[in-house]
Amino acid sequence: MTTAIYSHPDCLRHEMGEWHPECPARLQAIADQLINAHIDGLLDHREAPLADLAAIARNHTPNAIAIAQSQPHEGDDYYPIDGDTSLNRHSYTAALRAAGAAVAATDAVIDGAIDNAFCAVRPPGHHARPSVPMGFCLFNNVAVAARHALDARGLRRVAIIDFDVHHGNGTEEAFRDDPRVLMASFFQHPLYPYTEPLPITPNRINVPVPAGTRGDVVRQLVQEQWLPALHAFKPEMIFISAGFDAHREDDLAGMGLVEADYAWMTEQIMDIARRHARGRIVSCLEGGYNLSALGRSVVAHVKALAEI
Repeated sequence: MTTAIYSHPDCLRHEMGEWHPECPARLQAIADQLINAHIDGLLDHREAPLADLAAIARNHTPNAIAIAQSQPHEGDDYYPIDGDTSLNRHSYTAALRAAGAAVAATDAVIDGAIDNAFCAVRPPGHHARPSVPMGFCLFNNVAVAARHALDARGLRRVAIIDFDVHHGNGTEEAFRDDPRVLMASFFQHPLYPYTEPLPITPNRINVPVPAGTRGDVVRQLVQEQWLPALHAFKPEMIFISAGFDAHREDDLAGMGLVEADYAWMTEQIMDIARRHARGRIVSCLEGGYNLSALGRSVVAHVKALAEI
């Protein structure tokens, strides 16, 4: 397997204050753990390009793009978008790198240059609605990449798997009425963004779970709900919103997953991809705020992607 890691130093320059959990140290913790696990040298490291605005515009309105382009007022360090999300002078460039990584990885996987990819980028994306950024997120990186695969590269069906602890409301909104996209997720409920779960349909397998849910319950719902739907849908490519904040050590939520659960879920997704999608997977970092748990979980995820 050839697994690529897409990232860029610009993603470290976006920050929202020393207190903020979505911080540059997240990417540094991932890089350190990949080295500590002795797998860094086995991966194809690639630089994330800037996303083309045409790619962003497939999923986001001019209003959303204009908000992401906002700059702090003179004398201020940050421009607040909402109570959780602010911009500094480097945020827009970082957001273009994050979305650009997802699009570039999509092209490389479709073209057969690599087997799959993990995008170690920030800001994350799955809360970004088509019309407005929110929840630490500026552009919805996975949604932008999925639309690129469908509308620019001609794929007919793609799946989006979201194992972040928070509901991927922006992704759900983007593809709620699109039969070309199957979205499957679990999320702690109630929890930010406090959206009410929509009914499960053949193209929307988004399963709310209570606080305290551990890996055995998640594995059962994956086997009983995600996998049958994915096999029936037969996606031609799979995108992963890879959040690691359902880990038992993460204080921003209250679930009980461990590294082995992330490895197991990735292995199930790999099997679906081999059967239906020529192995094509692009994974993008979402949440995960305990730095040690984040780094260890990403190692488990990437080792499964790379089959090492």
